Amino acid sequence: MKYAVQVNASPYASNAGLNAYRFIQAALAAEHQILRVFFYKEGIYHAFRYANPPDDELSITQHWSALAEQYGLDLVVCISAAQRRGLLCADEAVRQDKQDDDTAPGFRIAGLGQWLEATLLADRSIVFG
Repeated sequence: MKYAVQVNASPYASNAGLNAYRFIQAALAAEHQILRVFFYKEGIYHAFRYANPPDDELSITQHWSALAEQYGLDLVVCISAAQRRGLLCADEAVRQDKQDDDTAPGFRIAGLGQWLEATLLADRSIVFG
């Protein structure tokens, strides 16, 4: 089975992102394919490089980055949602004359068309949050 997964909720306001992460782990363990994980609306907060939760809390951003590295997952952040919330990739930071790349390892910023493409290629699309 091929899945496209969308995450719409902030990691600090909901368990939706953690549920998506666990679903993806289970799907990969069952040898399903994850075509793309698309972070939209408040879900873009999963991609902030400098998120630093307290030591007794899970760092979901680090977990996403590790999962992407381990399985070659395509973690895509909606460019419009990211710009509205101040999340910039290296290219966009240069274009806007900013100093930093805020995206965590394994994440990339792209348009909503990437989500549409994934849904067209997937057997199932699942939205969390």
